Amino acid sequence: MVTRWDFEPGHSSVAFAARHMMITIVRGQYKNLKGTLYFDPSDPSHSAVEVMIEAASFSTEEPERDAHLRSPDFLDVENHPAIHFKSTRVEATGFSTYTIAGDLTIRGVTRPVTLEAHYYGPVDTPFNNTRIGFLATTRIRREDFGVSWNNPMPGGGYVVAKEVELTIDVEAIRAE
Repeated sequence: MVTRWDFEPGHSSVAFAARHMMITIVRGQYKNLKGTLYFDPSDPSHSAVEVMIEAASFSTEEPERDAHLRSPDFLDVENHPAIHFKSTRVEATGFSTYTIAGDLTIRGVTRPVTLEAHYYGPVDTPFNNTRIGFLATTRIRREDFGVSWNNPMPGGGYVVAKEVELTIDVEAIRAE
């Protein structure tokens, strides 16, 4: 049976990580996201998820870097205020693991991505509701989405890695 679950905003986030100057990893986190999940653990092919992220709502804990990442050089949040994901297929790959294929839109550019997801739950809470969780990961090439600012390094490579790792950590509440 398909059940609707709404993301609990206080306990859901999207984290990103990209290598900087080829020697360290810069990490950031989005907290302003909304999502709805229709989930049927007995037949995942009936499942679907849609997520909307406020593009400017991230932090890397470095204000100058965050301002540059929000600029037209990177996310261009003034012209593209939202990042969107909509699933196209969900399939089980194990007891509590799933592959979620879908379309990711960043800067107005939509590309297919595949998420590897782990399912947690359901659990009944002391707050008279039932919750589930998912932890999903993927890697994207930022240039595929028009996020192409970079500078070459003198010895080879680039200031900002072309690949970005995304981790989506969701707690969802069963909708009534």
